[in-house]
Amino acid sequence: MYALLLKVMFLLPPERIHHLAFGAMKLATRFAPGRRLTGTLLVSGDPILRTRVFGVDFPAPLGLAAGFDKNAEGADAWGPLGFGYAEIGTVTAQAQPGNPAPRLFRLPADRALINRMGFNNFGAAAAADHLAHRLPGGVPIGANIGKTKVIEPEDAASDYAISAKLLGPLADFMVVNVSSPNTPGLRDLQAVTSLRPILQAVLDAVTVPVLVKIAPDLSDEDIDAVADLAVELGLAGIVATNTTIRRDGLATPAATVEDCGAGGLSGPPVADRSLEVLRRLYARVGDKVVLISVGGIETADQAWERILAGASLLQGFTGFIYGGPLWARRIHRGLADKLRAHGYASLSDAVGAEHKARA
Repeated sequence: MYALLLKVMFLLPPERIHHLAFGAMKLATRFAPGRRLTGTLLVSGDPILRTRVFGVDFPAPLGLAAGFDKNAEGADAWGPLGFGYAEIGTVTAQAQPGNPAPRLFRLPADRALINRMGFNNFGAAAAADHLAHRLPGGVPIGANIGKTKVIEPEDAASDYAISAKLLGPLADFMVVNVSSPNTPGLRDLQAVTSLRPILQAVLDAVTVPVLVKIAPDLSDEDIDAVADLAVELGLAGIVATNTTIRRDGLATPAATVEDCGAGGLSGPPVADRSLEVLRRLYARVGDKVVLISVGGIETADQAWERILAGASLLQGFTGFIYGGPLWARRIHRGLADKLRAHGYASLSDAVGAEHKARA
């Protein structure tokens, strides 16, 4: 049924259908009866999936990745839609329109997306206002913050701090995004010398857990350096990974891919590298830093693989687009079945199990 609906939706421009679908989700969960009905249909609710990570209680491990709900307009929708949490944003200190359209492209043959949105959002103050009106009792919400495009790199730390101060009191955790390929020079901030003052500024501005989101295109040496910095500064965690600028190994014809132009590629094509980065991070930091794995997760088997490889939490965006409204529930039910089949009493017991088995 959803496969047929997806074909119909794909007749419309990607951004247009995004706004229509997001509007339908918000409408379905706007009032209590709708939230209850939606939750009954889409929420797994299995207690074995509950986990406490960096002091925050999560009802289930799969969350919505940043990029879908840029302005926290749907903060109350994601729990009833089956997610254990959501990450809003990316939010910048100043409102900005993002890059010119078209800036979002589908690669159905690869179940992938290419985007060069450019952090289009209403600004941190608007997102903070939306978060301030969240309903009580919802799933945890993280705030993903990025650099305002017009801000020079040397002023990035103060720019991030503005967003952190506005959103920190209203979010359950904060994610520092220095890894989107769609803001010029942003990825250069992943270098430890540039990253350190940014992370310290955010840590100084908030009391909630702070994480950093990294790109899959970092070298192994740079991944190690970021991991070491996260431990040194006392970060709560690392989100791995963002979209990739690579285009190799795609089923989509090269000419079609070239016509899409620049941007970050998400979905199954990034899965192998995302898993590789996760394994390297866990081998480096173990349980010292929480790892959130995102990138190409489509099935419960893949989600389980990430848990065993060291992820305490998971995220998805492209998988949700191609998988439909039942996607999160399928992942969660599959994970619950695997936990019981392997004799684990809780999700946390399985985190990093493949590494511990080798020790």
